[in-house]
Amino acid sequence: MSDIPNKEDELAGTEQPFVQHLMELRDRLVKALIAIGVMAAVLFFYPGPGPLYDLLAAPLVAHLPAGATLIATSVISPFMVPLKILLMAAFMLALPFVLWQVWAFVAPGLYSHEKKLVLPLVISSTVLFFIGVAFCYFFVFGQVFSFIQSFAPKSITAAPDIEAYLSFVITMFLAFGLAFEVPIVVVLLARMGFVSVEKLKGFRGYFIVLAFIVAAVVTPPDVVSQLSLALPMCLLYELGIWAAQIFIRHTAAPEDAQEPTA
Repeated sequence: MSDIPNKEDELAGTEQPFVQHLMELRDRLVKALIAIGVMAAVLFFYPGPGPLYDLLAAPLVAHLPAGATLIATSVISPFMVPLKILLMAAFMLALPFVLWQVWAFVAPGLYSHEKKLVLPLVISSTVLFFIGVAFCYFFVFGQVFSFIQSFAPKSITAAPDIEAYLSFVITMFLAFGLAFEVPIVVVLLARMGFVSVEKLKGFRGYFIVLAFIVAAVVTPPDVVSQLSLALPMCLLYELGIWAAQIFIRHTAAPEDAQEPTA
């Protein structure tokens, strides 16, 4: 029985002192914060905090009765709420650069087969999160607000509070953004060996039930919004199973892909 010679560790000699790691982490964090600050400065001058809030509130305003507007019940709300939205928008716009800094920090400590796994997951998770947020804003909000207003008695004039609306928006954005990360979770579970692809396929029926439970908890109590979250989660689960098979095949460690020969 002849053993295959072990290849030299590709990370040998790349170790750095702990202090140097901390200094690099500090530099990466500073660059990420600068990127967020630059985007915030750009958004502050154009289009500005006010128009940003108007853009965020547009799906709700479109379904309010004629002449109705959002209100501010706190003295500083007209200043703080648009500012929070500006910072949230700046972070989302700078997110690709922030994740690139994270990647640049951890990449030197990864083997080549690990880099094949991490970089595609970083990119795809970012894209999926943005798709989830966009899906929520452009489709779900319109359906939810239309349903809510259809149940409002004619004797009531809706005038939502801007802080309550911001809280609702953030909750929905996070719910849909994270729900669209289902394929990433499935791929990681399968690739790290926590569960096999066959078991993931067998869990399909349970996941469908789980998806509808999650949708019922995090979305308003209307059928359209719940289906809008549950159905994409089920489809993305299937996408995750398909992607997991590809990732396992193309990101295996070299020693795992080779068998000793006699």
